[in-house]
Amino acid sequence: MPLPVDEPPAAGSAPRAGLHHLAVETADLDNCVAWYTDFFRGIATWTLDTFSDLTRDRLPGITRLTEVAAVGMRFHLFTRSAAYSLPHPDTFQFQHVCMAAATAEELRAWRDRWQRLFASGRYVFARPEPSTEIVVDSDGVSSFYAYDVNGLEYEFTHIPVEAEGR
Repeated sequence: MPLPVDEPPAAGSAPRAGLHHLAVETADLDNCVAWYTDFFRGIATWTLDTFSDLTRDRLPGITRLTEVAAVGMRFHLFTRSAAYSLPHPDTFQFQHVCMAAATAEELRAWRDRWQRLFASGRYVFARPEPSTEIVVDSDGVSSFYAYDVNGLEYEFTHIPVEAEGR
Protein backbone atom coordinates (compact mmCIF):
# COMPACT_ATOMS: atom_id res chain seq x y z
CA MET A 1 0.00 0.00 0.00
CA PRO A 2 1.55 3.36 -0.98
CA LEU A 3 2.30 5.93 1.68
CA PRO A 4 0.37 9.20 1.74
CA VAL A 5 2.43 11.96 0.14
CA ASP A 6 2.89 13.88 3.40
CA GLU A 7 3.93 10.87 5.50
CA PRO A 8 7.67 10.09 5.74
CA PRO A 9 8.80 6.53 5.01
CA ALA A 10 9.33 4.30 8.05
CA ALA A 11 12.87 3.62 9.22
CA GLY A 12 14.44 0.91 7.10
CA SER A 13 12.02 1.33 4.20
CA ALA A 14 13.12 2.37 0.74
CA PRO A 15 13.80 6.11 0.35
CA ARG A 16 11.46 8.09 -1.86
CA ALA A 17 12.87 10.01 -4.76
CA GLY A 18 11.60 13.34 -6.01
CA LEU A 19 11.95 14.93 -9.41
CA HIS A 20 15.22 16.86 -9.67
CA HIS A 21 15.23 17.89 -13.34
CA LEU A 22 13.94 17.15 -16.80
CA ALA A 23 16.68 16.81 -19.43
CA VAL A 24 15.84 18.09 -22.90
CA GLU A 25 18.10 17.63 -25.91
CA THR A 26 17.93 20.42 -28.47
CA ALA A 27 19.55 21.33 -31.78
CA ASP A 28 19.57 25.05 -30.87
CA LEU A 29 20.53 25.66 -27.24
CA ASP A 30 20.17 29.45 -27.38
CA ASN A 31 16.64 29.22 -28.85
CA CYS A 32 15.69 26.55 -26.32
CA VAL A 33 17.06 28.44 -23.29
CA ALA A 34 15.32 31.63 -24.45
CA TRP A 35 11.99 29.82 -24.82
CA TYR A 36 12.19 28.01 -21.47
CA THR A 37 13.16 31.20 -19.62
CA ASP A 38 10.44 33.25 -21.37
CA PHE A 39 7.61 30.73 -21.25
CA PHE A 40 8.21 29.37 -17.74
CA ARG A 41 9.59 32.73 -16.48
CA GLY A 42 12.71 30.91 -15.41
CA ILE A 43 16.34 31.84 -15.05
CA ALA A 44 19.40 30.19 -16.51
CA THR A 45 21.31 29.23 -13.37
CA TRP A 46 24.47 27.71 -14.85
CA THR A 47 26.07 26.38 -18.04
CA LEU A 48 28.63 23.61 -18.55
CA ASP A 49 30.84 22.78 -21.50
CA THR A 50 33.04 20.16 -19.78
CA PHE A 51 31.56 16.89 -18.54
CA SER A 52 32.37 13.85 -16.43
CA ASP A 53 33.20 10.52 -18.02
CA LEU A 54 29.80 9.23 -16.90
CA THR A 55 27.96 12.09 -18.61
CA ARG A 56 30.00 11.66 -21.82
CA ASP A 57 29.26 7.90 -21.76
CA ARG A 58 25.51 8.48 -21.28
CA LEU A 59 25.28 11.41 -23.72
CA PRO A 60 27.97 10.92 -26.37
CA GLY A 61 28.85 14.15 -28.15
CA ILE A 62 27.37 16.47 -25.49
CA THR A 63 28.82 19.94 -26.02
CA ARG A 64 26.90 22.31 -23.76
CA LEU A 65 24.28 22.14 -21.03
CA THR A 66 22.35 24.98 -19.39
CA GLU A 67 20.09 24.62 -16.38
CA VAL A 68 16.91 26.71 -16.32
CA ALA A 69 15.15 26.89 -12.96
CA ALA A 70 11.42 27.61 -13.16
CA VAL A 71 8.04 26.62 -11.71
CA GLY A 72 9.65 24.62 -8.92
CA MET A 73 11.57 22.48 -11.42
CA ARG A 74 14.90 22.41 -13.17
CA PHE A 75 15.27 21.88 -16.89
CA HIS A 76 18.66 20.65 -18.12
CA LEU A 77 18.80 21.80 -21.74
CA PHE A 78 21.67 20.37 -23.74
CA THR A 79 23.09 20.05 -27.22
CA ARG A 80 25.40 17.52 -28.87
CA SER A 81 27.95 17.78 -31.65
CA ALA A 82 26.76 17.56 -35.25
CA ALA A 83 27.73 13.87 -35.35
CA TYR A 84 24.67 13.09 -33.23
CA SER A 85 21.30 13.85 -34.78
CA LEU A 86 18.12 14.56 -32.87
CA PRO A 87 15.22 12.18 -33.25
CA HIS A 88 12.45 13.38 -35.52
CA PRO A 89 9.80 15.33 -33.51
CA ASP A 90 7.29 12.53 -34.26
CA THR A 91 9.59 9.95 -32.61
CA PHE A 92 8.53 9.72 -28.99
CA GLN A 93 11.21 10.07 -26.35
CA PHE A 94 8.38 10.21 -23.81
CA GLN A 95 4.71 10.87 -24.38
CA HIS A 96 4.34 14.08 -22.38
CA VAL A 97 5.14 15.88 -19.14
CA CYS A 98 2.24 17.26 -17.13
CA MET A 99 2.52 20.56 -15.25
CA ALA A 100 -0.06 21.37 -12.56
CA ALA A 101 -1.79 24.74 -12.33
CA ALA A 102 -3.12 25.77 -8.92
CA THR A 103 -6.33 27.29 -10.31
CA ALA A 104 -8.38 27.33 -13.50
CA GLU A 105 -7.35 30.98 -13.94
CA GLU A 106 -3.67 30.03 -13.73
CA LEU A 107 -4.28 27.33 -16.34
CA ARG A 108 -5.80 29.92 -18.70
CA ALA A 109 -2.84 32.23 -18.02
CA TRP A 110 -0.39 29.46 -19.00
CA ARG A 111 -2.26 28.85 -22.25
CA ASP A 112 -2.49 32.58 -23.02
CA ARG A 113 1.24 32.94 -22.37
CA TRP A 114 2.03 30.00 -24.67
CA GLN A 115 -0.20 31.49 -27.40
CA ARG A 116 1.53 34.91 -27.15
CA LEU A 117 5.05 33.44 -27.31
CA PHE A 118 4.10 31.09 -30.16
CA ALA A 119 2.65 33.98 -32.16
CA SER A 120 5.57 36.32 -31.39
CA GLY A 121 7.81 34.85 -34.11
CA ARG A 122 10.80 34.97 -31.74
CA TYR A 123 11.19 31.17 -31.63
CA VAL A 124 11.67 28.35 -34.09
CA PHE A 125 9.39 25.39 -33.29
CA ALA A 126 10.17 21.86 -34.49
CA ARG A 127 6.40 21.26 -34.49
CA PRO A 128 4.83 24.65 -35.27
CA GLU A 129 1.37 23.65 -34.07
CA PRO A 130 -0.93 25.77 -31.90
CA SER A 131 -1.80 24.60 -28.41
CA THR A 132 -5.03 22.72 -27.93
CA GLU A 133 -8.05 24.42 -26.47
CA ILE A 134 -8.62 23.98 -22.75
CA VAL A 135 -10.93 21.02 -22.24
CA VAL A 136 -12.82 20.10 -19.07
CA ASP A 137 -13.39 16.43 -18.23
CA SER A 138 -16.61 15.16 -16.68
CA ASP A 139 -14.99 15.31 -13.22
CA GLY A 140 -14.01 18.98 -13.63
CA VAL A 141 -10.32 18.46 -14.47
CA SER A 142 -9.25 20.97 -17.10
CA SER A 143 -6.19 20.76 -19.33
CA PHE A 144 -4.51 21.74 -22.57
CA TYR A 145 -1.53 20.42 -24.54
CA ALA A 146 1.26 22.29 -26.32
CA TYR A 147 4.71 21.59 -27.76
CA ASP A 148 7.97 23.21 -26.70
CA VAL A 149 10.45 24.46 -29.32
CA ASN A 150 11.91 20.94 -29.64
CA GLY A 151 8.60 19.18 -30.32
CA LEU A 152 8.24 17.79 -26.77
CA GLU A 153 4.64 17.69 -25.61
CA TYR A 154 3.50 19.28 -22.36
CA GLU A 155 0.12 18.96 -20.70
CA PHE A 156 -0.98 21.72 -18.33
CA THR A 157 -3.78 20.72 -15.98
CA HIS A 158 -5.88 22.01 -13.12
CA ILE A 159 -7.41 19.40 -10.83
CA PRO A 160 -10.11 20.86 -8.58
CA VAL A 161 -10.24 19.72 -4.97
CA GLU A 162 -13.30 17.55 -5.58
CA ALA A 163 -11.40 15.55 -8.23
CA GLU A 164 -8.14 15.09 -6.25
CA GLY A 165 -6.97 11.51 -5.88
CA ARG A 166 -8.48 10.24 -9.08
